[in-house]
Amino acid sequence: MKIFINPTSDEWMPLMQRCVTDDGGIDKTVRAIIEEVKAGGDSALRQMSKRFDGYEPESFLVSRRVIADSEKDVPHEIKEALQVAVNNISAFHRAQLRREPLVVETMPGVKCMQRDIPISTVGLYIPGGRAPLFSTVLMLALPAKIAGCKRIVMCTPPGHNGRIAPEILYAAHLCGVDEVYSIGGAQAIAAMAFGTESIPKVDKIFGPGNRFVTKAKQLVAGEAVAIDMPAGPSEVLVMADSTANPVFVAADMLSQAEHGPDSQAIALCLSEEMACEIEKAVDSLAQKLRRRDIIGRSLDNCRIVVLPDIDSMIDFANSYAAEHLIISTTDAEEVAMKIEAAGSIFIGQYAPESAGDYASGTNHTLPTGGWAAAMNGINTDSFMKRITLQQLSSDGLRQLAPTIIDMARAEGLDAHALAVEVRTSVCN
Repeated sequence: MKIFINPTSDEWMPLMQRCVTDDGGIDKTVRAIIEEVKAGGDSALRQMSKRFDGYEPESFLVSRRVIADSEKDVPHEIKEALQVAVNNISAFHRAQLRREPLVVETMPGVKCMQRDIPISTVGLYIPGGRAPLFSTVLMLALPAKIAGCKRIVMCTPPGHNGRIAPEILYAAHLCGVDEVYSIGGAQAIAAMAFGTESIPKVDKIFGPGNRFVTKAKQLVAGEAVAIDMPAGPSEVLVMADSTANPVFVAADMLSQAEHGPDSQAIALCLSEEMACEIEKAVDSLAQKLRRRDIIGRSLDNCRIVVLPDIDSMIDFANSYAAEHLIISTTDAEEVAMKIEAAGSIFIGQYAPESAGDYASGTNHTLPTGGWAAAMNGINTDSFMKRITLQQLSSDGLRQLAPTIIDMARAEGLDAHALAVEVRTSVCN
């Protein structure tokens, strides 16, 4: 990792650059996959499964028996851990539900309302490659269930043996997922976006994935379906003053670096001494990790930045808009209240990013690549749509009529004015 000593604010932008890859070839490949699925349905999916995964399934739908039997292959300690996580995630997301409908009388006789309606059918994509992310099942399926979605469809790629990791299936069972399909990649996104003979079309697609999955989500979002958010490589920004433990900071940076070679970790600190201690701890801890080869490549995108004061660190953090922001400083809560752009904030020495990834209760599906400046992570509202209603009495319309008519005529929309005039003439 490189260490940068007191760069000026004009020099920050290059330090905030994420790992950017050329997606030109991916764009062409994914477009071809989407068109193939649209045209060929299940037949195209079977050919792709054979081509990409090495097997051709009779059915993509995983039977309820297979899902139920997955419990036998999940270690007891993982079952217990999953239950704790389910309880915490459910508690936090259930508290997000709006208790009462919104009703406002904006003026006498004019009532405006808002209803929260669950999205009917949602599609969840769960990565299942080298590291099957069963925790993501909890993060997506639980708020979908709590929101009241009628149909929860899940797609996840099988391993080379044609089987889905039992932890993923068991998590799906715990969360009440209605249907699980053994299909992954861009082709799974296309299947959920347009529907095939066996996989239903969904209203909105959620979930992270590799660059092919992310590109597929972006492409279908412009044509057929809503998506949760743009998703890129994982990232963390750690703010560390002299009270921070450099080993803790290093461990937090490594927890992101191990996601993939394009992941990014940045540490902000107040002294060159702390920067060197963090760097030394990163080197030492990385040697003990199974994914150290991936980490080694990821560290090329990582850096440590020494800044003159806490206010500069806050300004840097707000400009970077990190997916994960860890605040290891004196008065960390006070600092957190000054952050305006972050996917999720972890306050204090004992709040590692891993807590939010798994079991504290917040959601780990978060905006990356600077999108946290304008977007939030997944919550219960993500699985809702809000419908507004209005109800006007004859007296209410009569009072509001001059305003509507004057505005409509000024815009040259006479029929808009007419729709009010024909009513007020009857009211009078």
